[in-house]
Amino acid sequence: MSMQNAPAIQHGQTAFEGGYLDALALVERLHRLLLDVIKDEFERVGILEINAVQALLLFNIGDNEVTAGELKSRGYYQGSNVSYNLKKLVEMGYMHHQRCEIDRRSVRVRLTARGREIRELVAALFDRHAQELEERGVLTLSTLFDINDTLRRLERFWTDQIRYIY
Repeated sequence: MSMQNAPAIQHGQTAFEGGYLDALALVERLHRLLLDVIKDEFERVGILEINAVQALLLFNIGDNEVTAGELKSRGYYQGSNVSYNLKKLVEMGYMHHQRCEIDRRSVRVRLTARGREIRELVAALFDRHAQELEERGVLTLSTLFDINDTLRRLERFWTDQIRYIY
């Protein structure tokens, strides 16, 4: 590790703790930056009625028909956040909703044609980013495999913490 990338260690912290806290801060910053990138893209093309969180929701739903509970259980969204945004997306015409035949309390949602247009806009943005990252040598396929493997291990660790499994 170069000194430039070394974590800032606070009093009483180990180098590993400092690195872990830096990683946590970076994950949080990256998520906020992703939302800003999507917001800027939407402003550039004149789409102002939908926010970046809602756009990501449409992107993640894709061609699936899901319930709010399924989105929460997959770990994509927090409870009240997903319910609010699904309701707004239905009201704005980006999603269809239908009560489940079996459990009338549950509502299934899927994208409308308008929702698919937003999904395609986000997909095109991500495609453009992937191409630029590769062309500029910012990331390699091998680096992406390593990053994804590391993040999946962290995800499993946190999931185990929630479930009290060691």
